[in-house]
Amino acid sequence: MKPEEITAKIRGALPDAVVELKDLTGTEDHWQARVISSAFAGKTLMQRHRMINAALAEELKGPIHALTLDVMTPDEVAAGPA
Repeated sequence: MKPEEITAKIRGALPDAVVELKDLTGTEDHWQARVISSAFAGKTLMQRHRMINAALAEELKGPIHALTLDVMTPDEVAAGPA
């Protein structure tokens, strides 16, 4: 699956999302994603992951075989490492 398609799906669910993708295997089916969105504010890590998984539900049934997520709010990014 092309990175542009993944980004579009995530932004469809989270319009303000900043999405950074890395193809882990070169086969476009194992991805590492960093997603920054204000929609994550007040959400647990599990809830944030579920939001991304819901946006990519169909793709996770086939074209995407593995997805590693790093999900943060803009404030968390600005604050830097804990």
